[in-house]
Amino acid sequence: MPHPHFARRQSGFTLIEIAIVLVIIGLLLGGILKGQELINSARVKNLATDFRNIPVFIYGYQDKFKALPGDDPAAVAHLGATASQGAIPPAGNGVIDGAWDSTTATNESYLFWQHVRLAGLAPGSTTVGASDYVPLNAVGGRIGIQSAKPFTTMNSGTWFICSAGITGKFAKQLDSQLDDGVTNTGAMQAGTTADGTTIANGALDDATQYTVCMGV
Repeated sequence: MPHPHFARRQSGFTLIEIAIVLVIIGLLLGGILKGQELINSARVKNLATDFRNIPVFIYGYQDKFKALPGDDPAAVAHLGATASQGAIPPAGNGVIDGAWDSTTATNESYLFWQHVRLAGLAPGSTTVGASDYVPLNAVGGRIGIQSAKPFTTMNSGTWFICSAGITGKFAKQLDSQLDDGVTNTGAMQAGTTADGTTIANGALDDATQYTVCMGV
């Protein structure tokens, strides 16, 4: 039969041992949370880069060809025989016809991506209709451009860049970085839809996904 003092000494953890375990758990949790914070910051940075890069594509193409990508009436002459044009040859009037998230191969908003890629301004597939042709943002949502304003509250911009699947938390961070910090005013706005028939949302729920658009 074991000595009673020996039995008591083996019955549980000491306060020092418990404190060490709690410190280790705290460090692990802190590392996980910090890692998630860094991942989220990187995603917001990548989302912001999309909004900054698309105007660069436009101005680069205009400098090179004196035309607007997607709306270029001489796309074949400029880019080669693999370049596509709309069902009706575009007039080169500075208007990008079609919705920002169009999947119609003859829409200028869809052909925009082929033109900037063939021009060497952007990476990605140049094959219209390919499974990897449609551009996606850092969170897997569609990104695109159009001339029609996506929200009735947007009053400035020649073209509008829209990016989908962005949580309210990220949308607010984007607006703070690129605009006025208010998601239903200014050049950048966010809403549940972006089809020109609705106003941008007011207070955004952090976990709900929205479409964020910016006029350029």
